[in-house]
Amino acid sequence: MKPRIFIDGAAGTTGLQIRQRLEGRTDLAVVSLSGSERKESGARTRALNESDLSVLCLPDQAAREAVALIENSAVRVLDASTAHRTAAGWVYGFPELEPGRLSEIAAAQRVSNPGCYSTGFLALIRPLVRAGIIPADFPLSANAVSGYSGGGKAMIEEFESAASAGSTKPVVRTYALTLAHKHVTEMQVHAGLSHPPVFAPSVGRYYRGMIVEVPLQLWALPGNTSAVTVHAVFADAYAGQPLVQVEPLAHPADTTTLDAELLSGSDRMNLFVFGNERTRQVRLVAVLDNLGKGASGAAVQNLNIMLELPEGTGLR
Repeated sequence: MKPRIFIDGAAGTTGLQIRQRLEGRTDLAVVSLSGSERKESGARTRALNESDLSVLCLPDQAAREAVALIENSAVRVLDASTAHRTAAGWVYGFPELEPGRLSEIAAAQRVSNPGCYSTGFLALIRPLVRAGIIPADFPLSANAVSGYSGGGKAMIEEFESAASAGSTKPVVRTYALTLAHKHVTEMQVHAGLSHPPVFAPSVGRYYRGMIVEVPLQLWALPGNTSAVTVHAVFADAYAGQPLVQVEPLAHPADTTTLDAELLSGSDRMNLFVFGNERTRQVRLVAVLDNLGKGASGAAVQNLNIMLELPEGTGLR
């Protein structure tokens, strides 16, 4: 019998993207509710409890409430919200983050899908903390820019309504100026840091795609760390990972710019190391699609792993 999948919140941006990736697959059955059924608590509760795997694409509180509705202990849950990313009893669904994490996801009843910014930050920082190159108490900062689809329906409507009315939004708009972005906690916890990083996110006037960057003063790190060493750690950490690509060690003359839309429409992530030997500085950069490896693509990857299917099935 095919595994039954229910997407709770299928009409939202992440839910629609997940549904799109599951269309046409013959190895599972997607349970659908009509518009009126989605508003009926009884129909929704039955769907949650009768699925083999429920995918939650909901606001945080609604995701917690959905989990509470599940009384069938056999139902497995994949939560795309922020609600359970550092919660006890939940496996953080970033398969490439730790050795053995893929197996943990495969065996888990409850999996939390990572945030888009967190995916880029953790991909760059966690291997270096694990290798002892970055001390746990080292002060870190991260800069990032995302397409406006990362803000969900409200931000999409804001940008696209303004465009259709003939007005323009700023090309880049920074936000989270209270230094309390909702992804910071998972960044700190899953990187293994003693202190939260200073995180400076921005939104650009384009639909999808993102860059996450962490600058490092190598001279301030213990030991004699170089860009070559950092790149070697990345190459080892992500060897054989089909959806994470470590680009060759970059020289400024070879790559002069990076486009945030480089992987738009893709479920992969590319990592770059740009170094200056004279100043002993590096810029670590992750490029991904905030709707792909940053959200729905990652959810389908986790779904595949949980169902013991090839992890790249339905991804691009």
